[in-house]
Amino acid sequence: MMKTKKPFILALILNFLWINLSEIFRYFVFIMPMMRDAFPEIDNIAPMDLSIFMIWGVWDTILIIFSTFFHWLFLNQFGTSYQRALLSGFCVWMGVFVILWLGLYNMNLATPMIVFIALSLSFFEMVIAAFIVNWCLLKKHKIA
Repeated sequence: MMKTKKPFILALILNFLWINLSEIFRYFVFIMPMMRDAFPEIDNIAPMDLSIFMIWGVWDTILIIFSTFFHWLFLNQFGTSYQRALLSGFCVWMGVFVILWLGLYNMNLATPMIVFIALSLSFFEMVIAAFIVNWCLLKKHKIA
């Protein structure tokens, strides 16, 4: 029983590292500066303080658990391959990031360029997360 849990836990750990790094990079390098440039009239837009950092931690935790679990179920059900991992990453990306950024754009809280950058980088993030799960599942099948 423990052998079957190890690959999933490995996928969670690797996705924890990958998704956190990706989210931090995207926010600090692209989103924060772009939001501040696009909306200079709004005081303290895209802030980073303890309360925001803690909420971001909750967001990342939910994202990591949900995406890893979804990819795991998807790839277990339909089989492991790079094409299926790409499709799984696309599904999570559509269900999380596209809805989020379309909503922000619809409320005039993001510009088209911000949406384009955020969606492009988050797509890459979710595909890599799916590839990580795919790799862990392949390792699981080699163990069994």
